[in-house]
Amino acid sequence: MGIRTGKQYLKAIDQAPREIWIDGEKITSNYSQHPVFYSIARSIARLYDIQGDPKLIEEMTYLSPLSGDRVGMSFLPPKTMEDLLKRRKMMNYWTNDTFGMLSRPPDFLNSCLMAMASAADIFGVKEPRYAQNIKRYYEYIRENDLLLTFSMTNPAIDKSYESRMQPNPHLITSIVEKNQAGVVIRGSRMIVTLLLADEIIVFPSTHLKVTQEDAPYTFAFAIPLSTPGIKMICRESFAMTSHYDHPLASRFDEQDAIVVFDDVLVPWDRVFLLEDIHVSNTFREASGCLAQMCYQATNKDIAKIEFILGVIFRIAEISGVTIFPHVQESISKAIITLETMKAFIRASEADAKVNQWGIMTPDYKPLYTARILYPKLYPKLREIIQQLSASSLVSLPGEMTMNSAIRKDIDIYCQGKNATADERIRLFHLAWDIAGSGFSSRQELYERFAFGDPMRKASEFYNTYNKEICIDKVNEFLFRNNL
Repeated sequence: MGIRTGKQYLKAIDQAPREIWIDGEKITSNYSQHPVFYSIARSIARLYDIQGDPKLIEEMTYLSPLSGDRVGMSFLPPKTMEDLLKRRKMMNYWTNDTFGMLSRPPDFLNSCLMAMASAADIFGVKEPRYAQNIKRYYEYIRENDLLLTFSMTNPAIDKSYESRMQPNPHLITSIVEKNQAGVVIRGSRMIVTLLLADEIIVFPSTHLKVTQEDAPYTFAFAIPLSTPGIKMICRESFAMTSHYDHPLASRFDEQDAIVVFDDVLVPWDRVFLLEDIHVSNTFREASGCLAQMCYQATNKDIAKIEFILGVIFRIAEISGVTIFPHVQESISKAIITLETMKAFIRASEADAKVNQWGIMTPDYKPLYTARILYPKLYPKLREIIQQLSASSLVSLPGEMTMNSAIRKDIDIYCQGKNATADERIRLFHLAWDIAGSGFSSRQELYERFAFGDPMRKASEFYNTYNKEICIDKVNEFLFRNNL
């Protein structure tokens, strides 16, 4: 089959029944037509159409080694630096089209799956069929151009207890039984984004202790979201509004949900890891999938910062404050953030190496640094917009008011420097969606915790960092003979 069009994507998700609950309503059909999902479905469909654009086909796709069909470049296992840069170029088309506001576009998990399949032997040490499963699954997703979502976060029921110590052992997703057909899963997970994906991958949650009691919580598998027994319980939607009033939320609110597995059968050929705590705790780093995911995410961050910086520049211009040194100093912080993230990407490429699986892997250290630093920098971007905009963010006529009899007064009193009232109001509605709305708060929360608790990530970085290089220099100097 190879790459699919946006129309084919929309048809596929509407034909695959799933159980989604939002605002007390159970949705079981015509998902792409529902007001909550209408615009995000078309934003994703647009990405598939970009991928298949005849003008971009060489940059967005490559020929499948299995079928000879065109498949997405995000599935390409990079063997050389040229391959790695091809992947980044492809990613940039998608991230720039969504301005980095789509947290997990298709290439995010495609990158992860590619790395896992390339390092399949990791999963087959104790059970060879798991290695074959991940390889075949990667080929299946690649050849059919399917969209993936995932979950690796346990529900925060009582953090003072580990999973195995909860009052109900199946509050958190766990193995109920193993039978001839597969593994039966029960419990809940959060957070699932992009509910209009085709399939969900469930990964082990963080690092588990090596105890037999943890075994039922140790697994990795993938199944269609239409699998019987899967239920998704959504948060409040930010999408049900006009493009004028909420230009980002109305297009890119990808929706988040708790996923419930009500005795869901996972067939054996969809299991990649089971009751192997060592593999569970090490496969992300060992396979290179974490580095590839961080590479995609950092490219996404760059597109997002560039867009936000453009909004900041325009706010300063339209408000007539670009001449003030304190404004210039404030905006320079956003510029520094952008250039810092660009430097991390270039550093990861400059020191990229072919790993033991033959995959050109960007250096993880600058990417890890980016993942720890960016959650601290992103809120500052929102703050800059808030400080530059002040009351302009909250004194905004909406679309209906703009189309009413009061419009003539709005045109007089709401204009900006060298800008009509309509242009100024559109800009500040956009700024509100970045810096003040519910959508903007969700975006910040995502950036803070997308890769886990930043403090825990910093602790892991400390514990895994090669300290000897620095310490040896100090020790050499301490005992250097005086000249």
